[in-house]
Amino acid sequence: MALRHQLIRTRRETVWAVLADGSRYQDWVVGTVDSRPKDDNWPQLGSALAYTFRLGPWALDGQTIVRCSEPPRRLELEIDSGRLGTARIALELRPWGEHTVVIADEHPLTGPSGRLHNAGVDMLLQLRHRRMLANLAKVAEDADQGEDGAGDR
Repeated sequence: MALRHQLIRTRRETVWAVLADGSRYQDWVVGTVDSRPKDDNWPQLGSALAYTFRLGPWALDGQTIVRCSEPPRRLELEIDSGRLGTARIALELRPWGEHTVVIADEHPLTGPSGRLHNAGVDMLLQLRHRRMLANLAKVAEDADQGEDGAGDR
């Protein structure tokens, strides 16, 4: 299990608004180059978005499904990467004065990533989460200041 936190210098509702915008997923999720809601219900329970993940010359299409949605406190997602398997990521948003602490908790569920899960994989997830949460902070803080921030990954 990879657990990481980030202080985001804006209100919890602003951070939630970024998470609730399925078209902004690629702005904060590391490696994602495209995302699009599969329905108009994102981030309601059971809703999904499609994404394309790129690592060097390789691209992978997948989907992310909402498994728990408690606005503006908690969003739990199942990332389905096809033959690579699935993973659970939970994002908890806690008020911290006028700011927000976001806690990300991820672990593989199925497929090769689930079978090969170990401390080394957790270390790689920690590095990915550090960047992902920094991206989320930038997007949310820019949104709070009225800037778009899209593409500034």
